[in-house]
Amino acid sequence: MKNTKVLIVDDSAVVRSVLKELLSLDKNIDVIGEAVDPFDARDKIKLLKPDVITLDIEMPKMDGLTFLGNLMRLNPMPVIMLSTLTHAGADATLQALEAGAVDFIAKPAVSAGDENLKRFQRDLVDKVKAAATAAKKLKFRRSAPKSALIVKSKLSSKNINVGPNSIIAIGASTGGTEAISDLLRDLPENLPPIVITQHIPANFSDRFAKRLNKQTGMTVAEARDGDVLQSNHVYISPGSHHLVIKKHGHKMVCRLDDGGWVNRHKPSVEVMFDSILEVEPSKATVIMLTGMGEDGAKSMKELAQAGAHTIAQNEESSLVWGMPGAAVKIGAVNEVIALNKIAASLLQHLSR
Repeated sequence: MKNTKVLIVDDSAVVRSVLKELLSLDKNIDVIGEAVDPFDARDKIKLLKPDVITLDIEMPKMDGLTFLGNLMRLNPMPVIMLSTLTHAGADATLQALEAGAVDFIAKPAVSAGDENLKRFQRDLVDKVKAAATAAKKLKFRRSAPKSALIVKSKLSSKNINVGPNSIIAIGASTGGTEAISDLLRDLPENLPPIVITQHIPANFSDRFAKRLNKQTGMTVAEARDGDVLQSNHVYISPGSHHLVIKKHGHKMVCRLDDGGWVNRHKPSVEVMFDSILEVEPSKATVIMLTGMGEDGAKSMKELAQAGAHTIAQNEESSLVWGMPGAAVKIGAVNEVIALNKIAASLLQHLSR
């Protein structure tokens, strides 16, 4: 396989140097150039033809979001955004994902220790490699900006027949923020409670939940410890904790687990799926969306064996077919379907 060619776009010489050094530690990645602003980047893209671009959001002459929009319109290619761990940085990053960026990575703190820097390097390399595999998928993504108004689903939930302790659980990673948004917008109101683990940094999950809340008729919020699960509500795992579902009397509640990283992730899909095994798995519908890695695949198989209905996004509609592909490979999935067909399939299952 040929090496992945990367162009670094950042106005900071220090950041460019650090990114180049960290990426160059991997023998399958070649940093073929650096650009100091979007105009410099435009010229070097034409000259060097990179496979992947890392792009800072805040730059002189033209901000990263504007440049990204132009790039996706004229010459779509895999872009990884470099984001700051601030509310403004989170909002801009979510806008970038809507505009077509494949993924993002939060800049490490200046005081980041060796272990944090190692984790950043691993994540950066993984994201660059995953982005390179997504190049052919970019033109098939829904790239239109999400409406500020709630769009009522064309589907109806009036025929569904679910009892107490029914639950819908969703896991996702790379490409997941947009896949989750699209799926929730396709779903009607008055469904069983939906719990979601998306691999996302701590400062981003609340902003992500608030954006989703504006796009759907359901109530979407970052999960809090002790939240009682309710129908027509969506609970997003905080980026700082694993989301665990527990039985409390006749109700189900959210618990936040501050334990260690699982499968190199916190929050981890596996942790959430494992917790549903301890509740009533036969009343669960479990969905694995786009994402790199294998987090949650093994526990998804255990859920399927315990009676849960399991759905995986298909390869054609997944930006990165890592997590759903891993689940399919080990026989954990009842249905493998395109993202835009999942809502209808889910309702059909719940209506049986």
